[in-house]
This record gives sequence, C-alpha cells and structure tokens, in this order.
Amino acid sequence: MDKLIEGFRRFRDGYFADNRELFDKLAQNGQTPKVLLIGCCDSRVDPAIIFDAQPGEMFVLRNVANLIPPYDPDQKHHGTSAAVEFAVRGLNVEHIVVLGHARCGGVRALVEGAQMAESDFIKGWMCIARSARDRAMALALSSGQPIEAALRVCERETVAISLANLMTFPWVHDRVEAGNLMLHGWFYDMEAGTLSRLDPFTNTFQEV
Repeated sequence: MDKLIEGFRRFRDGYFADNRELFDKLAQNGQTPKVLLIGCCDSRVDPAIIFDAQPGEMFVLRNVANLIPPYDPDQKHHGTSAAVEFAVRGLNVEHIVVLGHARCGGVRALVEGAQMAESDFIKGWMCIARSARDRAMALALSSGQPIEAALRVCERETVAISLANLMTFPWVHDRVEAGNLMLHGWFYDMEAGTLSRLDPFTNTFQEV
C-alpha cells in the first residue's frame, strides 16, 4: 500500500500538475468520451497505457475475459450491461471497442476447467463464452493441435461473441443500423507487442 501511495504522490506532483488545465476542464465540464472500450480486468492489460490515452478520452469497462452478456433486463445485478447502457445512452459514445488479449486467465479457466467447479461466480460468467470454447476445442482436435492452440483461438472468439451480444441490446442495434455507432473487435498480444483488428468481412484478425 505504501508503494501505491508513493505512486499517487508522483502522479499528483508530476502528471496531474503538468496537466492541471485538462483536469480542471474535466472536473467542470464532465466527461465526453467518444469511445467505450471493453477490456479484460487482467492487471497486465491496461487500456490507457496501451493506447496512450489521456483522462476523458475513453470510457473503460473491464471485466473477466472482456465479455458482454446478451441483453436480459431484469431486477438482478448487471454491472457490465449498466456500464454499456450509460456509455451508449448517457454519454452517446460513437465507437465501442471490444479488446481481447493473449494469455487470458478467464479463457484458460473456461477451456481447461480450472477454478470453475469451485467458483461462486466465474463459472456462470464464463458460460457466456461456452460456444467459443466449443469451437476452439473442435478446431484443435480436428487439426491435432495442442491445448495452447485452442486457447489462442478461444481468446479471439470471445471478442466475436461480445460483439454479437452487443447487437442484442436494442439501443446499440438501432444506433449501429442508423450509422451513429460503430463496433470494433481488437486483439492485443502482450508477448509480441502487436494489435490486431477483426475484419468483419473475412472474420479474421489483421495486424494494424
């Protein structure tokens, strides 16, 4: 905790002081980000650092394995869906980016079954991506590839699943159809230091 406090002091005396005008503007005028970025809560994948973004530029939603559940309004707790709704209907973002990443622990738990049996919440949450696991495992088995290959496929498939589930939200669907909102699927490989973009026509990731 002392390390975090020291880090805050460096932030306050350095970045905050150097950008005081920006922070004053954000405090007085509120936030007007154009992008909702949906990423994994993995501590190694920080969107602001990866994209060198300033405060106020991105509305960031992070959860296990960067998943979006299907639209299902009821009286239960829906933190992820609530964040999407606020970004789209409250902030009027113009772009939604789903950012997957390599070496995702949530995907590994899904594919290998690790931590799933005894989990209170992880198993149910990762079931959102069950079809991604099935496709990845079928591909790996048919080609005789090891489990690691299935993991790499599944990590990318979670991006496609989240994009498809976003379109089940009526106010996302309507804005996309009207041309007021664009959906993007990206994939970050922390080992190679590369970013790939999902091509909706070929359904493949192409490095940018």
